[in-house]
Amino acid sequence: MAAETQTRPTLSFYGTPGLIDMPTASTMRDGDISLSTGYSRKTFRSVATFQITPRLSGVFRYNILQNLDQPTGDSARYDRSFDVKYRFLDETRYRPAMAFGLRDFGGTGVYSSEYLVATKHLRSNLTITGGLGWGRLGSYNNFGNPLGYIHEGFKNRGSTGNNAGALDVGEWFRGDAAFFAGVEWRASDRLTLKAEYSSDAYTRESQNMGFVHRSPINLGATYRFANGVDLAAAYRYGTELGVMLHYTFNPAEPRLPDGLETGGPSVIPRDMAAAASWNVQANDTVTIRDALTTRLDETGIALKGLTITGSTATAHVRNDRFGAGAQVIGRVARAMTGVMPANVETFRIVPLVNDMPVTAVTVTRSDLEELANDLDGSWKSYARADIEDGQPYDLDETAKLPGAYPEFDTRVGPYVLPSFFDPDSPIRADVGIEAGAAFTPAPGFILSGLIRKPLFGNLADSNRLSNSVLPHVRTDSVLYERNADLELTYLTAEYFSRPGPNLYGRVTAGYLERMYGGVSGEVLWKKSDSPLALGVELNYARKRDFDIQFGFQNYEIWTGHASAYYDFGNGFLGQVDVGRYLAGDWGATFAMDREFSNGFKIGAYFTLTDVPFDQFGEGSFDKGIRITIPVSWFSGSPSQGSYSQVIQPVVRDGGARLSVRNRLYDVTRGYHEPELKESWGRFWR
Repeated sequence: MAAETQTRPTLSFYGTPGLIDMPTASTMRDGDISLSTGYSRKTFRSVATFQITPRLSGVFRYNILQNLDQPTGDSARYDRSFDVKYRFLDETRYRPAMAFGLRDFGGTGVYSSEYLVATKHLRSNLTITGGLGWGRLGSYNNFGNPLGYIHEGFKNRGSTGNNAGALDVGEWFRGDAAFFAGVEWRASDRLTLKAEYSSDAYTRESQNMGFVHRSPINLGATYRFANGVDLAAAYRYGTELGVMLHYTFNPAEPRLPDGLETGGPSVIPRDMAAAASWNVQANDTVTIRDALTTRLDETGIALKGLTITGSTATAHVRNDRFGAGAQVIGRVARAMTGVMPANVETFRIVPLVNDMPVTAVTVTRSDLEELANDLDGSWKSYARADIEDGQPYDLDETAKLPGAYPEFDTRVGPYVLPSFFDPDSPIRADVGIEAGAAFTPAPGFILSGLIRKPLFGNLADSNRLSNSVLPHVRTDSVLYERNADLELTYLTAEYFSRPGPNLYGRVTAGYLERMYGGVSGEVLWKKSDSPLALGVELNYARKRDFDIQFGFQNYEIWTGHASAYYDFGNGFLGQVDVGRYLAGDWGATFAMDREFSNGFKIGAYFTLTDVPFDQFGEGSFDKGIRITIPVSWFSGSPSQGSYSQVIQPVVRDGGARLSVRNRLYDVTRGYHEPELKESWGRFWR
């Protein structure tokens, strides 16, 4: 059994590293994600836990609680909550690991609690835990808050959940406290036995859900399979049985063996090319161009332009397959060694994104020949490459390949439009068929559209009609689902340009998204070697008719944002957007994502505007979790496809932005130096 499988902590019934109901100070591996689901005493629970950093973890939990609010009837509470835990001390020979955490902070208060916990390994297979809990974790056999000796304000705790979605900071670590403790014994590589003393009185469940709390002692067992799956069972509080299934994985690790794609072109040394009579004359550009086009087409890379000036060859390419920009650069460079005249020493590769020259990467032929079989070739080739702004290398008429434009692409296939964890139902979805087309008459100018026909689903079954006091900019979504049949999802004209050094431009006009049409303009400043980017976007938006075809409603608005983006390294990307939103409110959106080198990305955001919490409605302010899963992570083969989903516990009108495709930061940054450096290990693949 792998060492990681043996040392990975077991998870609690709350889906986090822990005993049964009680937390521990243990954490998962950096970047690990666990997905959990289980049942006990009228409670269905689903949990997603993400180890954001080696010390910090975040949790999203969705519970279906039967009869929580009243003991009779068939009522159910669909409860959403967030947790956070931070391990501030590592375990040493004599000292335990220590952590503190917030459970269900800013939610409805069903599980609202805080804790301070310590965990120590007495032997490799025996672990003890002890801690102090507040809120719900301070509800059984409790005592006065010891923090009250520091300040009187810690002695009393207000009622939680009165303003669901808001952060009840004034209640954290306040009120009575209680001790909890437990022990884990790893009986074998697969089986772990647990016992705990719980500080949770289960007061509300005992009042309405038929829960009987006879004992604070819980007993449990976890069986670990070899594929990341844990099955847990427990006998809880002297009366209840529960089961929980956990699946833990790390996005940085491919699900299938990596490298299922072919190795791509090999480096052809000049002496071998000459000996094989492959060498061509420097002025024979047609032969060179055709040969390079053929070599690149085999790998899913399109040659759009080529110029040879003296000893330098410049190739403009479009990537249609690979998720890693460095892999594209490497394959183009290696392909050029087999077709270029012997006197061409410098290869300049200009990747085009929506026909914008994002960067220009220069490598020398001599370096390619020298490092092709070097064990440290990846790092050395990166150190010797020159990465600069691509703006001076725009694709002009002299460089374009004959027939490169116009282009026409079509696609037809199924689609799934899901909605997760809304306040009335865990999962809703529509399934249908869609058809899309894109026409590019000239570089940077794209006409595209998408139509959809839903075949079956239940998105229209929601009964949550808008009760918003704000303009209904998003809360009428159910009316769109009920009235749309054959929908025109979008129909736009887009123009992308490089207006100056380190500048990118976009103008989009038409039916921009399912609910809005109009005009959107954006300018982005970003140096190719800088972690910082700044952008400005201005939009005129008009609300579309509920049938999602060609008509419009009367609501129209100007919106816009100034944005700052920063790459903190290690995959952490921060973003702040300040401006006016669709409902006319003013404020800012703060987001943080963690992106892995394979394109897997997970993050969270929140928006605060001048809309008061009570006017915003349920949730108090806009917030959510977003995740992007690359297709290649599932398939093991190269692909630019991905599945993206934003999970918003509640969709309201405050803090709502226009959903414009192809915003410039995400479109361009993949070929800038920070991202190329992260993926340069694929240069030779």
